[in-house]
Amino acid sequence: MVSRLKPAIFSHSFSLLPMIRFILSLCLFTFLSAGTSAAATRPNIILIMADDMGYEALSANGSESCKSPNLDKLAAQGVRFSNCFSNPICTPSRVKLMTGQYNVRNYVKFGWLDRGQTTFAHQLKKSGYATAIAGKWQLGKDKDSPQHFGFEQSCLWQHTRSGRSNEGGKNIDRRFVNPLLEINGEEKDHTDGEYGPQVCTDFICDFIDQNKKKPFLVYYPMILTHCPFDPTPDSTDWDPKRLGSTTYKGDRKDPQRHFRDMVAYADKAIGQIVAQLEQSGVRDNTLVIFTGDNGTDKPIVTPWNGTKVVGGKGTMSDTGTRVPLIASWPAGIQKPGRVASDLVEFTDMFPTLCEVTGAKLPKDHPSDGASIVPVLLNKADARTKDWVYIWYRKQVMVRNQHYSLLANQDGTNATLTRYKGPFKGKQLADDKLSKAEHTLKEQFEAKIAELAKSRLTTASKEGRAQGLKNKTNR
Repeated sequence: MVSRLKPAIFSHSFSLLPMIRFILSLCLFTFLSAGTSAAATRPNIILIMADDMGYEALSANGSESCKSPNLDKLAAQGVRFSNCFSNPICTPSRVKLMTGQYNVRNYVKFGWLDRGQTTFAHQLKKSGYATAIAGKWQLGKDKDSPQHFGFEQSCLWQHTRSGRSNEGGKNIDRRFVNPLLEINGEEKDHTDGEYGPQVCTDFICDFIDQNKKKPFLVYYPMILTHCPFDPTPDSTDWDPKRLGSTTYKGDRKDPQRHFRDMVAYADKAIGQIVAQLEQSGVRDNTLVIFTGDNGTDKPIVTPWNGTKVVGGKGTMSDTGTRVPLIASWPAGIQKPGRVASDLVEFTDMFPTLCEVTGAKLPKDHPSDGASIVPVLLNKADARTKDWVYIWYRKQVMVRNQHYSLLANQDGTNATLTRYKGPFKGKQLADDKLSKAEHTLKEQFEAKIAELAKSRLTTASKEGRAQGLKNKTNR
């Protein structure tokens, strides 16, 4: 039988070549189609924002004292951004990130998010995503605030209450050891040596496992690494019986060491979340984004790339506004391990999440951002971002990669600063500006004047009333 078949096969080999090619082509098409379908599946989103952790605090960015191996690994497997900018303090950054709008348009007051605002959680929930938030809230004390803004589940510190308690006549900060938290608006006082950041991380891991069969969004505005600079459960001086700190900055005499411990624990928490994604079988198609809400706090000095960086939280400086940004998405990011110099600001997160998930941008709530998806796909030339804008405490800043213009909100006292790299800025006198620098300054001034007309334009009626009463503009 075999000897009779061989001649037949060879005699028809020429005529069978087209069929063989067709079969191989069909197999290749099927393989590519399967890959395309997998990549086109709507990804899960984990958006993590550390509290008071500046650009210099990550070892991937050059820190010589803080170690962040899990974040370093995410950077090696994804994209690390070197020019991401926030506001210099927490509430304005959170409002900006969640709404995709410049603070000049909708920021009302510290510790409050205008209930008339639309957030990225609204849009992803409408698109079929399960949504959750854990960590620090500080955006309004209404019991339903997280749910009102699109989050179905919540585990939060500083939601309806201050997160502090009176113990023996002392006002105690209860965000870390034995924390005062709220689970879906219900108060939960921990007194058995629990650690607030760990409780939030465990909540997120449970949420991931419970929702692994459908797309989900997790927003994790971390409690770490904000002061008080106190021990973590991994510190040698950890005391599970303490009820928190009696002072704002902390009770201990070694804030530098405890800050390093806090960075390490935040990194550990991120590693735990990634491990949960892997265990739940959803890691490949989950976009993990990590950033910080503003620069590192002022008491902290970080050895960085051969120099020392003093924390600049609350200042309109590079140390107050330059923050880390790492994105990791195994199924989506092309050419992982890149360092992207593209300008990024917090308004960019809203359109990014909408684009990558297929959610719609709200028509009545215009975004000031530009999606970073082209950068993730290694198509950076498809994205245009020439400047970023920061509005805070009666000051405004417009900047690009190499220059910033800081001015009063009315445009007066404008000063141009030239940067030769992170934290290497030099203020320039007007009579020392080149022709090109004069032109750039005029362009930045025009942008400031244009946006000044937008004060509270997208805030609700209540928000505008509150904002006009607020004199600090924090």
